[in-house]
Formats: sequence, structure tokens, C-alpha cells
Amino acid sequence: MGPDWKPPACTGWAETGFTTLVTIAARFPHSSEAGSLLRHIAAISELAGMRYWSTTHKQWRTLIVDAYALTGAQSGQRREDFTSDEMKEGKVLYFEQIDNLSGKTTYRMHVVEASASRLVFDIENVSTIRYFFVPVLHPGELQSMYFLDRESDNVWRYYSIVRTGKNANGLIAGNESSSINRAVAFYRHLVGIPTTREPPGAR
Repeated sequence: MGPDWKPPACTGWAETGFTTLVTIAARFPHSSEAGSLLRHIAAISELAGMRYWSTTHKQWRTLIVDAYALTGAQSGQRREDFTSDEMKEGKVLYFEQIDNLSGKTTYRMHVVEASASRLVFDIENVSTIRYFFVPVLHPGELQSMYFLDRESDNVWRYYSIVRTGKNANGLIAGNESSSINRAVAFYRHLVGIPTTREPPGAR
């Protein structure tokens, strides 16, 4: 774990190293097959209003102000949420998200695997992420990957890995608690746990 860290082969990431790296491993109750999870992932607009614990302000705050699916990689080409039929293995989809701090960013989502008992997808920014108009992450420097596997009739396993590239601007370096809380918020949203449930991932 350091500047020469090599990502696991399963991620498909080529660049070595990182500025921040957050992983989450969990189990959650879910009695259905992957279809309902796929529909939830596809509902990009439901990300709007997601909250997280801000370590700076010491309170629960809105993380994602707005979010919507796009017809392609071009910013502003809004459309309705993706459908389950679009969440096919190998499919590449685009969406836009307005963050409480960094504003509007376009993301690419790639569905790596999609079966009744396993879902794998990855997300990365395709536009520059800015903090107070200063570029902090260039395209491809914020990457995340999610693995969901059915363990039994009523339990699924969840694993995620989120990385900011080793060339990230120093403005976002060293704030590991914020990265953890953002990753936890997405996990809670995905599996149906209130995102503001105490305790937060990190204080």
C-alpha cells in the first residue's frame, strides 16, 4: 500500500498508486434476486438528496444536490432514469451528478457483470472535478467498483473499492474521513439503509 500499489486485476485499473483508497465489506438482508438491485442502481435520480456526515461541519449534510441520467457522455443531455433492460453486462452508461462541494460532474458507469446472483459495476469521472473552481481530479482520477454477490436466500455480500488517483490536487488529500463517509453513504443508499443513521462511518 503506497505510491507503487497495483490495483487488483479484477478492477481493470491500469494506473498504480492512489491519494485515498476506501474499501467497504458488508452483508445486507435482501430476499430477491438481482433485478430489484439493478433497478435501484439504474434510478440515478434517486441519488439526489443523499446525505452524509460532514467531518468539517460536524453534522449531517446533503452530499448530492441533484443527479440524472444522460443520453451520452456530453454534459446536459438529460434523460429519464435508466431501465433494468439497459443494465446489461458490458453496457456503458453516463450520468451527471451535482455534489455539494465540487458542483457538476459527468460520470461513466460500466456494467461488468449482471446475473441473478451477482452484480459488478464500476464508475469513474469523465469530466474534471473542481473545488471552488480549482481542478482537483482530472478525468479518470476518481474510480469506484462495486461487487454484490448473493450469499443465501436472504443475504447478499457487498464489497466496494473507491480510489482517487495519486496525482490528485492537494486540496483533497489527507481528508480520509470525508472519503469514508461518502463511500458509506453510497453503500447505505444502495442497500436501503437510511443514510443518516447513527453512527457515521467516521467522525
